[in-house]
Amino acid sequence: MLTTIVRDSSIVMVRELRPTIRDPFTVIFSLVQPLILLALFGPLLKDVPGAGDSGNVWNWFIPGVLAMIAIFGTSMTGANLLDEMHTGSHERMLVTPLRRSSLLLGRALKEMVPLAAQAVIILLIGLPLGFDIDLGGAAIGIVILGVFGIGLGALSYSLALAVREQDWVFWTVQQTLMFPLLILSGTMLPLGDAPRWMQFLVDINPLHYVVEAERVLFVGDFDVQTVMSGVLAAALMACGGLAVGVRAMGKASRA
Repeated sequence: MLTTIVRDSSIVMVRELRPTIRDPFTVIFSLVQPLILLALFGPLLKDVPGAGDSGNVWNWFIPGVLAMIAIFGTSMTGANLLDEMHTGSHERMLVTPLRRSSLLLGRALKEMVPLAAQAVIILLIGLPLGFDIDLGGAAIGIVILGVFGIGLGALSYSLALAVREQDWVFWTVQQTLMFPLLILSGTMLPLGDAPRWMQFLVDINPLHYVVEAERVLFVGDFDVQTVMSGVLAAALMACGGLAVGVRAMGKASRA
């Protein structure tokens, strides 16, 4: 069964990657916003308490930028599905012998390939700025982001299935949830002085623990508690997202 899921997911991932391979400019174009953040926002954090306590603000900020790229990329998985449902290609996929879970997993994994390429570009740009990177820790950090993204991508997929006749609902929910998720994870600003009610939201935000794990891993600080908290948050998101997604796919297949 596991072999079948891996095979089917690989087929779906390759299918989803073909448009990106034919038009790699889209991957580069999607870096415009992160590069603007690095150029215009990063320097403003140098004197902000809590950002760059080690003396290097880029060690604090760049992992957060990578998390932002991952979250926005995977949360838009459902948008591609909406397009396929409108053109009828999704229905044609449903009549294939592919496992329904592979349709979710393959799409989410597809987002990890552009993420890895974008991460390499951002890291290369960060090196001249003074970003200290540990290659082993960075690799582990990207894997953790990928696991988290798989769960978020599956939830995005489920949302698209639920609002298939109303595209505007998908974009409203996606935009409404993504910005609080990012802000309350500490990707952009330190949250140590946040009010108590906001700190409560930070504590229950799984992305916060992933971002904190990214920050220590990318600089080679393998703090066990921080890293394991990030791993657990990513794993819970992946399991929860896939569970919801598979159930949504099952309902859609019977409809």
